[in-house]
Amino acid sequence: MSDLNKGPAGYGVVDLQTLASHPGLEFIRGIATGRLPAPPIAQTLDFDIEEVAPGRVVFIGRPAAPHLNPMGTVHGGYISTLMDSCMGCAVHTMLEPGQGYTSLDLKVNFLRPLMAGSGRVRAIGTIVNFGRRTALAEARMEDEAGRLIAHGSSSCLVFPLEAAPAGKPASR
Repeated sequence: MSDLNKGPAGYGVVDLQTLASHPGLEFIRGIATGRLPAPPIAQTLDFDIEEVAPGRVVFIGRPAAPHLNPMGTVHGGYISTLMDSCMGCAVHTMLEPGQGYTSLDLKVNFLRPLMAGSGRVRAIGTIVNFGRRTALAEARMEDEAGRLIAHGSSSCLVFPLEAAPAGKPASR
């Protein structure tokens, strides 16, 4: 696995107070630069943040043998997880301090198979609409040649974060 954007923070989960004290854009940029830890799922699935902007987050993934299904193609769960994650992070960039979100639904259309040796993939998440209580995001996954592998959408519930005891991680 690579550490494309890993700094001293490595992988882990921040406590609720840290999460709640950052505007969403600053928080996701902190993960991208390594100032804040990347979530453990990024290590498990070998992906990093390539780009962060308001309402847009791009991940780079490196599918490999551990991500294969019995047919020898990259499992749809790998693709869905990267797309869910980049859409969620795009939503997160729009949050004010003290706000959180959770996915309400996830829809993914698979357009072509992805092989372990296909090289890097890009999962591009963007905001379609960000409201007071809900957000809608979409994502594209492209291979290194720019071909569309999958397209997806997600709606998220936006809510106020509640205080948690010190040292406890926030839950999604």
